[in-house]
Amino acid sequence: MEARLFEALVEAGRGLAGVPAPGGPGTGPGPVRRRLLGIAGAPGSGKSTLAERLVDRLDGLAVLVPMDGFHLAGAELERLGRAGRKGAPDTFDAAGYAALLTRLRTPEPGVTVYAPAFDRSLEEPIAGSVPVPPGIPLVVTEGNYLLHDEGPWARILPLLDEAWYLDLDARVRVPRLVARHIRFGKDHAHAERWVHDSDEANTRLIARGRGRAHRVIPMG
Repeated sequence: MEARLFEALVEAGRGLAGVPAPGGPGTGPGPVRRRLLGIAGAPGSGKSTLAERLVDRLDGLAVLVPMDGFHLAGAELERLGRAGRKGAPDTFDAAGYAALLTRLRTPEPGVTVYAPAFDRSLEEPIAGSVPVPPGIPLVVTEGNYLLHDEGPWARILPLLDEAWYLDLDARVRVPRLVARHIRFGKDHAHAERWVHDSDEANTRLIARGRGRAHRVIPMG
């Protein structure tokens, strides 16, 4: 991503957090209501990287809450017969994710909310990993299905103040995705099969939500 585009996204994030651009008018006294920014896109499109960079640049104004923390545990996927489709919409607790976002929209004074995260080295969600203090004005959340409109996923987009869709050419995205699977333990043949049979099937589903995004971001 070119530097100028990233800086524009940082300013958009600052605006969502209720912070005026340098040289602009102040926001005035009183609390700033919390806002939620969602970053969606296909596997390997750069969601996590952009979200982490954005939160880092916002320097205490935002917390990152990943959708991947709502992966069902491996044992439950095995029980349901869905382990071979891990990453598909029905391998997440979408209703739980919607409930957390609903809670995050209306912070209680003095109450820190704890969100789950996903440990790629374990391939498991980890509860209570991400503290969201009540004074944080912006929550950034990223994941595949923020723009999906079926079942409980349809509850997600209305909870977001803004949703971005990351658009990356498959010629860049697919090799990056294969390399990521290898880095986390799959051999090359298994990684390629997983990307072809699972990730790319999910990508086609995710792409259907592109038109529902408030902003489509080209990723170079």
